[in-house]
Amino acid sequence: MKILLLLCVLIFGVIPAGAAEVNVAVAANFTDAMRDIVPLFEKATGHTVKVSFGSTGKLYAQIENGAPFEVFLAADTKRPAKAEESGLAVSGSRFTYATGRLWLWSGKAGVWRDGEAWLKAATFAHLAIANPKTAPYGLAAQQVMQHLGIWDGVQPKVVRGDSIAQTFQFVVSGNAEAGFVAGSQVKGWKGTAGSRWEVPQTCYAPIEQQAVLLAKGADSEAARAFLSFLKSDTARAVIRGYGYGAAE
Repeated sequence: MKILLLLCVLIFGVIPAGAAEVNVAVAANFTDAMRDIVPLFEKATGHTVKVSFGSTGKLYAQIENGAPFEVFLAADTKRPAKAEESGLAVSGSRFTYATGRLWLWSGKAGVWRDGEAWLKAATFAHLAIANPKTAPYGLAAQQVMQHLGIWDGVQPKVVRGDSIAQTFQFVVSGNAEAGFVAGSQVKGWKGTAGSRWEVPQTCYAPIEQQAVLLAKGADSEAARAFLSFLKSDTARAVIRGYGYGAAE
């Protein structure tokens, strides 16, 4: 323990007073951005972060069942609002931290010239989307195909992931020729560019992503500090860097 304390002094200069851990539930689309934000927050505050990623719907179900999360970063407004209304979150703590973008993506180049035309032709064998019932990006994908008039016809070819992270892996692995994924995942992808189409936002309802302080974090300085940091210029720069709209 003395050695660890000495290391803290040598690295940070001081031992942060009241440093604590905050337990955060994060929508899967925000994985890459969160992994960049966490070390910045920890360096700035001395607090540490424990993160659990998953679909917004499944994370909310865990919160309802007593999961020890203190902060919830959802991919919609519905669940954070519901958490406030049901007493699972601190009233008035909810705010929009990002606005998502939906992309059609394939790991292979030259799959389409026109993403909309490719979808309408429906010559693919499998198309990946996140589960519309639990993942807001999956719901947006459904809205796009309904807007294009192809939703009913492509049902036998649609492969549903539990989260947008699993949906992305379906495409990476080749189990689906393409998929509707988060723009942040395309931005964070280190492989070849593949084929990509940024879906016009007129084709789906806005993906407004909200954060909320959960009841279990009401008295946590670390939890409140994290939400405050999420509004900082530093965090907003990271969020924009992954292709999100960032609230001012």
